[in-house]
Amino acid sequence: MQHARTNPIHARLRAFALIAAIPTALAASACGQGVAEESAAYVVEVSDVTAKVGEPAVMRATLRIRDGYRILKTYNNRVIELSSINDGVAFERRIVPATVQEGALAFAIGLRATKSGKQPINGIFRVGYIQGTDKLAMVSLRLIANVIGTE
Repeated sequence: MQHARTNPIHARLRAFALIAAIPTALAASACGQGVAEESAAYVVEVSDVTAKVGEPAVMRATLRIRDGYRILKTYNNRVIELSSINDGVAFERRIVPATVQEGALAFAIGLRATKSGKQPINGIFRVGYIQGTDKLAMVSLRLIANVIGTE
């Protein structure tokens, strides 16, 4: 059996193309996994908070239920995985349960700014809803906001 010789330049170009494609493939597969999904059931309302560095503050977030859906009233409605990009915010709790207020899920997220300036934060709302008479679902929604630390 005779093997065909491969041009070394073509072989290198194919290798570089394969190496360049790997990060793109990984990013594409990661986009479908571990990302909070959007929900037709809830509208997320959250505002940035201004807080003096080192002093306690509360970020309020509300999830309003849309027409045609009902809140699944369970102890599992919560915000989880709270974090700040550069540790510019410390959270009182990593898991914050929801309360039902005026037909919406309300969250009071206790925090402290540890650095001055704009500190991006994020988390995941993990909440349930009922649609019609037979559809129950738990969904993950993004919490994205800023804490502005002042001196």
